[in-house]
Amino acid sequence: MTVSSSKNDDAVAKRDGERLPPERPGQPGGKRDRNRRARIEALASAGLRLFLDRGVDAVTIDDIAKEAGTAKGNFYRYFTDKSDLVEGILEPLETRIREAMDRCEEALEQASDDASLFRAYQTFALTLIPVTLEHPDVVRLYLQESRAPVAAGARAPIRALADEIRARAIDLTEFAVDHGLLRIPDPRVSALAVIGAVEQLAFTVLSGQLDLPADRIAGTLISLVLSGIRR
Repeated sequence: MTVSSSKNDDAVAKRDGERLPPERPGQPGGKRDRNRRARIEALASAGLRLFLDRGVDAVTIDDIAKEAGTAKGNFYRYFTDKSDLVEGILEPLETRIREAMDRCEEALEQASDDASLFRAYQTFALTLIPVTLEHPDVVRLYLQESRAPVAAGARAPIRALADEIRARAIDLTEFAVDHGLLRIPDPRVSALAVIGAVEQLAFTVLSGQLDLPADRIAGTLISLVLSGIRR
C-alpha cells in the first residue's frame, strides 16, 4: 500500500496541546526523504491492518505505533491524529473515484443512444477496476466502515467519501434522465440501487467468492441495469 505524504510535508502536528515542527524532508529522493516515506508507509500499513482486523474505532494510536514498530511520538511527526491517518489511507481511492465520475460525466454529455450510454458507464467501471486491484485492502476498509450508522471520529473521512459517491451517482443519473438517456421515475432509487450492487459485487470479488474477470463483472452489471431500466 502506498500513501501520499505530500499533505503532511508542510503540516504541523499537535501532541498534548503542543505544536511540533514537521521533520525536514531532506533532498527529494535522498536518504532522509526515503526514511521519512518509509516511516509514513509503515504507520499507514500498520493502521490499515489493524483497522481491517478490529475496526477503526477500536484501534488506538498506541496500537498503530506498536504494530509499526515505532514510538508513539513518531506517529505525530506525520499525522495529526487517527482521522488524518485514515484520510491518508483513503487518498488513492478518493482520487480515482473522482476521476472515474468526472470521466463518466464527460461521456454522458456526449451520449446520444443506448450504445453510447453503455460506454459512458463502462468508462466509469474501467477507471475504477485498476484501483480496486491495486489497493484491495483500502477498498475492503471502505466497504467495511462506510455504512456505519455514526459518522464521527476517525471514521468520518470514510463516511464523507461514501456520501460523496452517493451524491455524485444521483447527479449523474439525474443528468441522464434530464437528457433523455434514461427513463426513471426517481433517479435516486436507481442510483442508490446500483451503488449497492457495485459495493456488494466488490466485496464478493475481494472475498474470493466470485472468480470472474473484473471487466466481465462490470459489463454484466451495466447490461442488467440498463436492460431493467428499458423495461
